[in-house]
Amino acid sequence: MKLLIFIIIYALVFETASTGLGQSVDEAESRPREPIVGLPCEGCVAVFEGLPDTLSPNARIAPEDEPGEPMRIEGTVYDQEGNPAPVVIVYAYHTDAIGIYPRDPAMRGTAAYRHGKLRAWVKTNEQGHYRFNTIRPSSYPNSTMAAHVHMHIIEVGRCTYYIDSIHFKDDPYLSKKEKKELLEGRGGSGLVIPEKDENGIWQVNRDIHLGENVPGYPGNQDEG
Repeated sequence: MKLLIFIIIYALVFETASTGLGQSVDEAESRPREPIVGLPCEGCVAVFEGLPDTLSPNARIAPEDEPGEPMRIEGTVYDQEGNPAPVVIVYAYHTDAIGIYPRDPAMRGTAAYRHGKLRAWVKTNEQGHYRFNTIRPSSYPNSTMAAHVHMHIIEVGRCTYYIDSIHFKDDPYLSKKEKKELLEGRGGSGLVIPEKDENGIWQVNRDIHLGENVPGYPGNQDEG
């Protein structure tokens, strides 16, 4: 009888410990390194999944052989005093040339799976500059939603948040109201004027202002 009681107690203790360990591992894997501000923030956990150990100011989102019109996104990140901000991580992802997020099998089961495989990170240089080479995305199939590039910020050791997506001023699906709202968006204006260079590459400039119009951002005063 004593042996039976011991076995039952041991099993319960083992199960509890295993469950607790499992929860800790899952939480640790999904917990962002930096706290999220500007909630709600869909995708802020995914920003950290697949994040390379080493980053440069330049990165490629879509591979060179990806179908679509080539595009270069670049800009400068500024702090709240208007100074160029170095060592800031910028994350971006978008649809492909037919408007879908092509899945990355390696990310199956993670929050980043929904972001697809056209995603990348950069870290700003001493001048606060960053650059992505990619393709111009398309709007979702059978929809009138304007094409866009999702963007997130990681201020290393401080916080993470999403900023307004890049939207293209020449997009026929972009309404006047949306264009106006984008002028005063999160992290500065996400409305860009795409221009093709002599090589047929779309050139896009998206400057970023850290914390601008981001609720709960450290140093921002919440509006009452």
